[in-house]
Amino acid sequence: MQAPPPWTLKGNGYIFICHFPKEFVKKKGFLADYQQSRFNGDFVGTVMLVNYETSEVGPYQELLFVPGRLNFDNKKLFSISKIYVSSQDSVLNGRENWGIPKELADFKLSKPNEKESIVEVKIEGKTFFKAHLHNRSFSFPITTKFFPLKLAQKLRNDLLITSSPAKGKASFAKILSIEVDNTFFPDISQIKPLMILAVQDFEMTFPEPIIMKNYF
Repeated sequence: MQAPPPWTLKGNGYIFICHFPKEFVKKKGFLADYQQSRFNGDFVGTVMLVNYETSEVGPYQELLFVPGRLNFDNKKLFSISKIYVSSQDSVLNGRENWGIPKELADFKLSKPNEKESIVEVKIEGKTFFKAHLHNRSFSFPITTKFFPLKLAQKLRNDLLITSSPAKGKASFAKILSIEVDNTFFPDISQIKPLMILAVQDFEMTFPEPIIMKNYF
């Protein structure tokens, strides 16, 4: 199923805001060659667990790793180095629309109670990521209006730069337990997050990217 941009995605999820040590990212962050040479470890990165309830290719789940900002000429831009989704349509369109290196995995979401969530991610029946999270009650609005998010990804020889405005409600959350197999995903169990946000009722837009032809 082809679904060209723009996309409007709605759902909920978790954002782990972390400062990843440079050595951790270089050795265990699944950086592609173009990312290795441009990563300098000067800013925070993130892990995101997302349950998209609506999108241009239907509902799907997502787990991604952003090590921090990378240098592209005079710009410092975020870049995804590892990402799994639960939909093959999301895999194919994510790669071709924005250069996002999506891979297919199975997701299991459960809620022991209204404040807790368990997210389990598997490949061929093998669990490689499992997180048990607890949400706090107080929520507040969030928006990227004052902190624009720009992704820089490689598609063949081109550089694709995408701004993705988003808004929603958030509350603080904490990890009750987490297990990661570093064969498949950076082992963030050894990293203490600066902050974890549980985001509800968010809306995110992925427009057409700016394409810099033959950048690489």
